[in-house]
Amino acid sequence: MEYLQELPLSNVSPRMKKTKSNRRKIFKWLVIVIVAGVLGLFGFILSVTQGLWEPLPTDEQLTNIRQSEATEILDRNGELLGKYFIFDRQPVTYEELPKHLIDALIATEDARFFDHNGIDQRSLVRVVVKTILMGDESSGGGSTLSQQLIKNLFPRKDHGIFSMPVSKTKESYLATRIEKLYSKEEIITLYLNTVPFGDNTFGVESAAEKFFGVKTSELSLEESAVIVGMLKASYLYNPRLFPERSKTRRNTVFDQMLRYGFLTVEEETIASAKPLTLDYKPYSHNDGTAPYLRAQLLKELKKWIEDYNTANDTDLDLFTSGLQIETTIDTEMQQMAEKAMSQHMADLQKAFEASYANRAPWLIDKSIASDAIQKTGLYQKLVTAGLNQKQIEDSINTKRKIELWDWSGNKVINASAMDSVQHYAKLLNAGMISLEPNSGAIRAWVGGINYKYFQYDHISQAKRQVGSTFKPIVYTAALENGLSPCEFISAQAVTYENYDNWTPKNSGNIDEEKSYAVKTALAQSINTIAIKVLEEAELYNIIELAEAMGIDSEIPPVPSIALGTPQISMLEMAQAYTAFVNYGKPSLPYFIKTIRDKNGQVLQTFSPQSAEEPVMSEPVRQMMIEMMKGVVTDGTATRLKWKYGLQNDIVGKTGTTQDNKDGWFVALTPRLITLSWVGADDHRIGFKSTSMGQGANSALPLFALYQQQMNASSQFDRYTTAEFPPPALKVLNALNCNTEKEAGFFKRIFSDPAKPKISALKLDTVKVEEKKPGFFKRIGNIFKRKKKN
Repeated sequence: MEYLQELPLSNVSPRMKKTKSNRRKIFKWLVIVIVAGVLGLFGFILSVTQGLWEPLPTDEQLTNIRQSEATEILDRNGELLGKYFIFDRQPVTYEELPKHLIDALIATEDARFFDHNGIDQRSLVRVVVKTILMGDESSGGGSTLSQQLIKNLFPRKDHGIFSMPVSKTKESYLATRIEKLYSKEEIITLYLNTVPFGDNTFGVESAAEKFFGVKTSELSLEESAVIVGMLKASYLYNPRLFPERSKTRRNTVFDQMLRYGFLTVEEETIASAKPLTLDYKPYSHNDGTAPYLRAQLLKELKKWIEDYNTANDTDLDLFTSGLQIETTIDTEMQQMAEKAMSQHMADLQKAFEASYANRAPWLIDKSIASDAIQKTGLYQKLVTAGLNQKQIEDSINTKRKIELWDWSGNKVINASAMDSVQHYAKLLNAGMISLEPNSGAIRAWVGGINYKYFQYDHISQAKRQVGSTFKPIVYTAALENGLSPCEFISAQAVTYENYDNWTPKNSGNIDEEKSYAVKTALAQSINTIAIKVLEEAELYNIIELAEAMGIDSEIPPVPSIALGTPQISMLEMAQAYTAFVNYGKPSLPYFIKTIRDKNGQVLQTFSPQSAEEPVMSEPVRQMMIEMMKGVVTDGTATRLKWKYGLQNDIVGKTGTTQDNKDGWFVALTPRLITLSWVGADDHRIGFKSTSMGQGANSALPLFALYQQQMNASSQFDRYTTAEFPPPALKVLNALNCNTEKEAGFFKRIFSDPAKPKISALKLDTVKVEEKKPGFFKRIGNIFKRKKKN
């Protein structure tokens, strides 16, 4: 027994002592690591719940979700144009929810919903063990309905590598808070009213109406299971796009209902055997009247609310505060503009594709589709995933069922992502804006052909070469600088040797042996004369005038601006043209009249803004109106009368850019200006011929069809019957001359009209602000012909 007693410490070997010491150290560090981990985790959770990563809603804000009111967008007459909202998505009450819909939701998404306080610990453990540790993705997620509701109401933000931990912690914390503020029935109602479904649909009522053509209260067991099935992945289980996959998912919902006692075996068997039947009724927040205007309005209101809250220490929210936004838009005029666009663009698209047949640039030029695909979210996702180029190409060329839109409607076909890109690349786009020149109030805003598929706004975002629509600015500057509207200028082409032997060319049937009056050169849009008019105007005078008229885009000091090479937005061009009608004072375009709170109290009113002083003299303004009348009566826009039968008092200007890439038309009437543009979004795609791509053919019909509709309605008589006031006698006398004249006898004998004249372009290289006196101080000298040295 003595042998079995513990040996004295002195008899323990050094090796055993070292082992015991190491064990103590390891245990000590293990304790430190565990404590540090617990403290770190606690600190992380605390940082999220205290709002250090992102501000968290207060209890009052969470409570107000139930009373949130949509912001209403009203037209000039108080008619509803649309809404901005979170909760108000065709909401239903709990009493309107069928029992089998609630049962399907609970069984599939959160079986212990009525037993937990917002966090389901059992599901959380399952996620940690099976999904995270064992990598079993089929084990399901751990989010409760309350957590999913928080995710719907307060979307996740990007916090880099911490995004998911922060989001999950935030949602768990807010879920426990919302459970204290709402009953279980209220949480289910909030969830079903806010959850997203397929086809850009939000809320169960919208989903029921879109996919089955019924109210939520009328949903059958089978329809409810399809809707709940979409919650797992709204695109993958979209019953319109993938009916078989959706049916399989529907039957999975039935299995879950059987598992948790909501269905008997017989009920589950009968329900699973039924076919999937849809009564699809398209609806989208991208549709409706003025979607491009509403999108632009959304951007501006967000900025306005941010500034207003900062200045007034308020917490207005665009989606919940029930604001009333009164706009300048006229719903009927807007709908007329949209109808005109659809009618013309559908016909133009057919002719456009037919003209190219199998030689279309979007098919031949592989770089067009290649560049476009690289801008898509799919391509970026594949790159981020680390796929090599071969794998990416295989993926984007894999065919699957996708929805494509064109003017014949929507269709679901087997196509690849590359097919989709090529399909949309060929579609011409358009823009049209109509506003009152004296106030700048916008009455119609059509930013593109289909907002769902083309969300790029061609009125406010796009900048394109403006072609000959820039010429009136050039001619105005020239008249102000002393050029007479009756001065004759030769149309003969000139090669300007000091500008890389540049030779501007004319389009159409211009007799270059003749000389044309300045007024006729504008009406006929003669390019060779426009350059010579630019010489008379002086380059920097033109640029200064354009800026004074409201054009903020850069205008390069090069002679080609006379032909419209500057890239300018439609909104800027619309503002510039208001000066011709508003007595020389450009008006700032605007579309918000009044912002009120939910009680009707005015928060801000927006008034018309025009330049304090005219940017052109009154005689020159009147001359330009008369000269642009010639565009309609004898020039490039005569089809307004002979084809469309418009007898209104209209002046205007067509525009066509190089290689027929852009078509423009500006129509001025005494109380309304309408600007239209047509072209392909990819600058490498243009019309095959000038006859098709010229502004008179591509863009002018948008206005013509719009004006026809207005003429047919007496309520728009104030626009359609208005006439320009007669010009002053002095102006009429200045315009009283022939339109053209033949070249002299000797010139006809000794000159070759087919051979351009060689010359140097004389341009003033001194900026206006460096001159004494300034250009605008010389306004009023229009009847004094400038002396040449």
